[in-house]
Amino acid sequence: MKKVLIISGICTMMLVVACLRFWNNTGNADPRGETFAGARACAKCHAAIYNAYLHTAHFEASTPASENSVHGSFAGDSGVFIINGSQKVVMQKLDSGLFQSFYVNGKFKERHRFDITFGGVKGETYLYWKGNALYQLPLSYYNGEHQWSSSPGMGLDFMDHPRIRPIGIRCMECHASYINYLPGKAQRLDGVEEFDKNSLVYHIDCERCHGPGAQHVDFQTHNPGVKTARFITTYVSLTRNQKLDMCAVCHSGQHSVMLRSAFGFVPRDTFAKFILPEFSPKIDTTHLDVHGNQLQLLKSSKCFIYSKMECSTCHDTHQNTRGNDVFYTQKCLGCHNSPNHTYCKMTGTLSAGLLKTDCIKCHMPALPTHAISVQVAGKSPPVQFLVHTHHIGIYPQEVKKILAFAN
Repeated sequence: MKKVLIISGICTMMLVVACLRFWNNTGNADPRGETFAGARACAKCHAAIYNAYLHTAHFEASTPASENSVHGSFAGDSGVFIINGSQKVVMQKLDSGLFQSFYVNGKFKERHRFDITFGGVKGETYLYWKGNALYQLPLSYYNGEHQWSSSPGMGLDFMDHPRIRPIGIRCMECHASYINYLPGKAQRLDGVEEFDKNSLVYHIDCERCHGPGAQHVDFQTHNPGVKTARFITTYVSLTRNQKLDMCAVCHSGQHSVMLRSAFGFVPRDTFAKFILPEFSPKIDTTHLDVHGNQLQLLKSSKCFIYSKMECSTCHDTHQNTRGNDVFYTQKCLGCHNSPNHTYCKMTGTLSAGLLKTDCIKCHMPALPTHAISVQVAGKSPPVQFLVHTHHIGIYPQEVKKILAFAN
């Protein structure tokens, strides 16, 4: 009898432990599967890197919409966007969240909630859930003017001529780490894609670039004395082409037809296997927009062609270095540092101090993108965003600007 009780007790304990493990695993399960650990698991050992990463554009690619991620004003007249004499959009803080509410002749017509924030550097645009489909809100926030603006592609007549913009999987592949199609409803008859909203993994997180990390976390946790990273992809271990392909997932334009979801791309994959081959093998880099085509523009540069440089030569994705021209100039001088290696033809014309701080403004100037333009109330024509081109070259007009400023 005692043996039966002992065995029964052991079985009960094993069942309790198994249930606890199951509860813990499912309660913290990553929607991508059991091989993924989630970014918070990385933060336990890499706190400094994780905390710095929270301020980068990759992290801000998508965040839950809240007062922390929606930076436009909701106060008084600053929270009212006048479309014309009879129409306006009012930003409202209600108990159930933040909303954009549409009024005609002072009468309320409809409202949609801020659910997801995209971006946070040059501006922010917002998405709302309608059932299991995602749509872009009509108003965005433009940091350059510090005020509300029409969302990209929508003019101030968007209410007279409604433009409902559904957000598809390709947008999410570059603004989030994961979201899954709703089973059996990958695409409706109207072409709008539906998703499992509970599967959304915000931000471009650690495992988008380092691959699934659950095994790595488990091993390093149980073997703290092992300082060499195991069961994870380190960036330095990749070849040049593998590094470029990883960035190409989101920084090589959106014109290619995807053969399978970019969410399935992991380090060491070949991105060409994910896209339908281009009909034309040669890309005309002189007509590429500066937004989204960074890789093609970089590859067309002599700096790239005659060196072994790749994206991380200049970019540290763990750090927020935007606007730091001195930081990027030092990257240039890392190669252009001797008389035998072309330095700058403006030597002797520009001051030594200027030459050490402004390479980017001259050779990778901020140019207008035709892919993104917004309408700010009271201003015409639409405002275009400026994006630094990744074609490193000589731009005569920019040189004139630098000379005019220097003199």
